[in-house]
Amino acid sequence: MARGKSTQKRRGPVMRTFVRLAQIGIALGLIGLIALVVMVAVARSELPSYTDLKNIEQGQMIRVRAVDGTIIQEIGPSYGRWLPSSEIPQVMKDAMISIEDRRYRSHLGIDPKGLARAIYFAWQNRNTDRRLQGASTITQQLARTIFLNNSYSTGRKIREAILAMAMESKFSKDQILELYLNKVYFGGGAYGIDAASRKFFDHGATQLSLGEAAIIAGLVKAPSNYSPTADAQAAIGRASVVLKAMEQTGVITPGQSASIEPADVALAPEPPQNSVRYFTDWALPQLDTLIDETVKPIDVWTTVDLSMQRLATAAIQANVPSGAQGALVSMENDGAVRAMVGGSDYVSSNYNRAVTAVRQPGSSWKLFVYLAALESGYSPDDVVTDEPVQIDGWTPRNSGGSYAGAMSVRNAFAYSKNTVAAQIGNEVGFNTVAGMARRFGISTPINTHPAMVLGTSEVRLIDMTRAFAEISDGGRAINPYGIIKVTTIDNEVLYERRDRPGAALVDDYVAATMTDLLQTAVQAGTGRAAQIGRPAAGKTGTTTSNKDGTFFGFSSGLTTGVWMGRDDAKAVRGLQGGTAPARAWAAFMKGATADRPVQKFDTEVTLPDWQLEDDEGAFYGAPEDGAFSDEYGMPIEGNPPTGDGRLPAQDEPVLNQSWIDRALGRGQQRQDQQPARRPDQGQIPAPGTPRRPDATQVPPQPRNDERPSEQGEDELIY
Repeated sequence: MARGKSTQKRRGPVMRTFVRLAQIGIALGLIGLIALVVMVAVARSELPSYTDLKNIEQGQMIRVRAVDGTIIQEIGPSYGRWLPSSEIPQVMKDAMISIEDRRYRSHLGIDPKGLARAIYFAWQNRNTDRRLQGASTITQQLARTIFLNNSYSTGRKIREAILAMAMESKFSKDQILELYLNKVYFGGGAYGIDAASRKFFDHGATQLSLGEAAIIAGLVKAPSNYSPTADAQAAIGRASVVLKAMEQTGVITPGQSASIEPADVALAPEPPQNSVRYFTDWALPQLDTLIDETVKPIDVWTTVDLSMQRLATAAIQANVPSGAQGALVSMENDGAVRAMVGGSDYVSSNYNRAVTAVRQPGSSWKLFVYLAALESGYSPDDVVTDEPVQIDGWTPRNSGGSYAGAMSVRNAFAYSKNTVAAQIGNEVGFNTVAGMARRFGISTPINTHPAMVLGTSEVRLIDMTRAFAEISDGGRAINPYGIIKVTTIDNEVLYERRDRPGAALVDDYVAATMTDLLQTAVQAGTGRAAQIGRPAAGKTGTTTSNKDGTFFGFSSGLTTGVWMGRDDAKAVRGLQGGTAPARAWAAFMKGATADRPVQKFDTEVTLPDWQLEDDEGAFYGAPEDGAFSDEYGMPIEGNPPTGDGRLPAQDEPVLNQSWIDRALGRGQQRQDQQPARRPDQGQIPAPGTPRRPDATQVPPQPRNDERPSEQGEDELIY
C-alpha cells in the first residue's frame, strides 16, 4: 500500500508536466490558428476583385502572318483570348486537375497531404540544394503567378499558402480554375491555355482534343523543358504521364487513354527566324500609324510570300561575292512587298541594307536620265553620238576609253554609254533629271553636278525598286507596303488596306518607251545576265572601283532590286558590270515568276550582239583634258586614276585609246571617219533646251564601221 501511494506521488509531477505542455501546445495552436485566420482575412481584404485579376497583363501579343496565313513571328507575352469557365473544354479541366492537384475540389487552398510530403522531403534533403516539392496546389500556383515570384524559400511558401487560402475564401473553385487556366505560363511566351493552343497547335483552346489537352497540361511542371518548341519528344513523353494520371483519377477510361498517341498530335510549325525578320523589322513599325490598339492580342496579316522569301535568301547567298553583303527587295505592281533580304545572314547582322543603307546606284540611275529625255521629246531611234565631251570641266569616258560614234538612243541605253547620258543630262538639265527622280520616289539628297547622271547620288534599294515598279505599272505612283490587315484574335478588323490607284507620274507612252529601252538592255545589252526565259526589262549599275553593284528589273508583274557591296564601301572583286547582282536577280525571278502567266511587253526588240561595257571608270576624265571628277561629280585637276585606284605619276603614260591613236599617228584618220552631223550636233545645247520632235531617225542596228574590225588599225577598243 505504501509502495502504491509512493508511485502515484512520483507520477503526479510527470502528468502535470505533460498536461501543462499539452495546454501550452493547444494555446499556441489556438494562437497560431487565430493568427492564420487574421492573416488570411487581411490578405482576403487586400485581394483585387475578380475582374481586376482577369485584367492583369503585361504587354501586348502580336502574331505576324505571311500572305498565306502562316505565322512567321510572335512578339511579346501571349495571353490569347480569355475563356470563361463555360467555354473551357472539360477535357482540359480534367487533365490539369489530374496532373497538378487531384484533391483540388476538396482542399481549402493548401493540401495537407501534399504539405506533409513536402515537409518530409525538405527534412530528408536539409543542407542540400534540393528544392521544396509536392506542396503546391493549383490555387497556390495561381497565387505565385499573380502576386509572387519563383524563388524557393520558406518565407515565400508561407506567403503563397496564406494567399491561396485567402483566394479560396473569396472566389469559387470554378473562378480560381478559370483564372489559373487563363494565366499560368506554358512556355514559348504563352500565358493561358488559349495562347498555348494557338502557339503549339495554331487554333483556339475551345477546339482542344484530348491529346492536345494532355500536352498542354504537361507543360506546367517545367515549361522550358517540356515545351514542344524546345523539345517535342519531352512534351510527348510528359503528355503520356498526364493521360495515365487522368486514367487513374477516373476522368477517362483505359480505352480512351490507349487510343491517344501524343506523338500523332499535329504541332504548328516553328516560325522562321532568319531572313524573314528583315521584312518584319521593316513592316511592324508601320502599326503605330495604322491602329491604336495596344492591349488586345492582334494578328498582323502581311504581304510576304515565304516561298519567294526562301528564293530571295538563296539567290543572295549563292551569288554575293566573297566578303561582300547583298540585299534584295521584290514587290508587286501595287507595291505589295513579297520578299525582302537585308543582308547575307540575319543572325550575324540584322542591319537592313534593303531599306536603311544608302549607296550609289551607278548606271541604274540612268532610268531617270532617259525618262527625262523621253518626256522632253527624245525617241528610241533618235541619233546620238558617243564621243568625247566636256561639261563644266568634267569629262566622262566610257569604260574602255573608246567611242562608238553615231548610234540610236536605244543602243546608247542598252550598252550604257556614259558620254551619251552626260550629253542628254546636260541638254534636258540636271535639275530636270533630279526632279524626275524625286517624282519617282527618291527621297535621299540628290546632287546636280554633271556626274549625277552616272549615279553619284546615294539612294535606298527599296526606293529604286519602287521607281522601276512604277514603270512596270505604266508610270503610276505606288507606295511599298507590307501590311494587308490587322485583326484581334476574335477576328475584329482593326485595319484593312484599300487599293487606291496612284497618280500618273509620266504619260503612258513615256513609261512604255522606257520599258522598251529596259527590255533591250536585258535582251542584248549590259543586263544579259538577267535573262530568265520570258520577257524581262531591267538595268545594271556599277559604281567606280566596283564599290556597289545593282540590278533592277521587272517581269510578269513582279519588280525586284538587288544590291551587292561591302558595308565599309571598299572595292569588291566580282562586281564588274553588275553581273553578280543580275545573276542573283535572275536566280530569284526564275522561281518567283514560274507559276505566273508570261506577260509580253508592248514592243519586242532584238538587237545585234556586240561587245558590252560596264561602268568601271565611269567618273574619270580623259587624260588629255587634264581633269576628271570625284565621286560627287566635282572636277579634279591631274591625271585619272590607274586601274588599281592609284594616281599615275605626271610622267607616266596612260595607256588608253587616245594614247594609242597618237602613238600610231592615226588621230587624223579617226577624225576623218566620224559621221556627218547636223549643224547642231557639234556642240552641247544649253541645259533645259527642249528636244525637237523632228530629230533624225536611225534604224536600231549599228553601222558596219561601229563593229570591232579584224583589221588591226580600224579596231575599236571596248
